[in-house]
Amino acid sequence: MPTYAYQAVDGAGKRTRGQAQAVSSGALARSLEERGLFVLDVAESTESASSKGSFRFGRRREVLEVTRAMAALLPVGMPLAQALHAASGVASGDVRSALQEVKSRVERGDTLSAALAGHPNLFSPLYVGLVRAGEKSGDIDAAFARLADQLDRDEQLRGKVVSAAIYPLLLATAGSVAVTVLLFFVLPRFVTLLEGSGATLPKSTSTLLALSGALHRFWPVLLLIPLGGVAFAAWARNTDEGRRVWSRIMLALPGVATLRRYALAGRFARLVGVLLGGGAPLLAALDDTIESVGDPIARDDAVRIRTRVREGSSLRAAVAESTLFPALLAQLIGVGEDAGQLRVFLMKAADIFEERTERATQRLATLAEPAMIVLFGAIVAFVALSLLQAIYGINANSFK
Repeated sequence: MPTYAYQAVDGAGKRTRGQAQAVSSGALARSLEERGLFVLDVAESTESASSKGSFRFGRRREVLEVTRAMAALLPVGMPLAQALHAASGVASGDVRSALQEVKSRVERGDTLSAALAGHPNLFSPLYVGLVRAGEKSGDIDAAFARLADQLDRDEQLRGKVVSAAIYPLLLATAGSVAVTVLLFFVLPRFVTLLEGSGATLPKSTSTLLALSGALHRFWPVLLLIPLGGVAFAAWARNTDEGRRVWSRIMLALPGVATLRRYALAGRFARLVGVLLGGGAPLLAALDDTIESVGDPIARDDAVRIRTRVREGSSLRAAVAESTLFPALLAQLIGVGEDAGQLRVFLMKAADIFEERTERATQRLATLAEPAMIVLFGAIVAFVALSLLQAIYGINANSFK
C-alpha cells in the first residue's frame, strides 16, 4: 500500500501535514474529510518508513548546493524541469533521487512546492513554504535566492558552534583516557608493593586503592554508561518526549540556558522574517514556523503565539507573554510593527540573537577549557600525591 503526504486544514483553521498509507489518494482524501479536515493537497511519497529517520553525512550540504544551483539557473530563464535536472547533478544518493522524482512530478503538472513536500526529511516546511509563496507571487527565482541565503546562514552558524566545541571535547576525551590509564593500569602495579609493605597507608592512598579495586571488580558496569548515553541520545533524538526532556535539561543548565534562549529566539525570528519576505501572510508564516521549529518547548510557545495572533493580538504582545524568548525580541518586533517594517526588524532581531549565540558559545568553550584542565589536573595530582605519600611512608619506616 503506497504512502501519501497530505496537507489539510481543521475546523479551527489550523493547517496540518502528515503522511498516511491508503489504497489511493482519493481514498485518503475521503478518510481525512470524514475526520473533519479540509484537504488541501495529497501526493504520493516515495519515502519508506525506514528512510524517514535515516541520516547521511553531507545531506544538508547537498541540499544547500542544490538550492544555490536553482537560485543561479532560474533567473537566466531556464525552464523549471530543466533547472531541476541540472541541479541534481551537484547532488548524489537520496538527494539526487528525490530531485529526479520532484522533476517527474513537475513534468506531470504538479506544483514544485507539492512535489518538494513529498520529501520532508530533505525539504523542511520552511523550504516548502517559501517555494509555495514564490509560486503564488510569481517570483520563484527570489524564493530560491532567499532559501540559499537562509540555508547558508544556518550552515555558517552551525559550523561556528561545532568549531567552538571541538577543542573542549578533545580535551575531555584526552583527560578521561589519562585518568582511565592511571586507575586501571598504573595503580594496580603499586597495589602489591603498598599492601605487602605492612606500613600504615595514608587515608588518601587507602581511598585511591579502594576506588581502583572497585573499578576493577565492577568494570563491566562501567560499559553500561556509554551504552546508556547512546540509548538516551537515540531516545532524545527520535521521540517527541525525549526531545522535550532534553530541551528542559538544556534550559535548566546555568549558562547553557541563556545560549539556548538566544538560539531559539534567533531561529524563530529568522523563520518568520524569511517567510514574510517570501510573501506569506503572518498567520501562514507562523504555521510554517511551528512546523519548522525542532525544539518541542519552542514549538509549544510558537503555537501559543499563533493562537494569540489569530485571536487578534499583535505579534509583539503575543511574544512579550513568552517565558522562553528574551524580552528584546518583543521590543524589536514592536518597533517593526510601529514602523510598518515587521520583516526588516525580525531579520535584525535574528542577526542580533545569532551573534549573541555565537559569542555565548565561544565564551562557554573558552571557560570550559581551563575548567577541564583544572579538573583533570586535580585528579592526576591527587593520584600522584597519594602514591608519593605512601612511598614516602614506606621508606620512612624502613629507616627506623
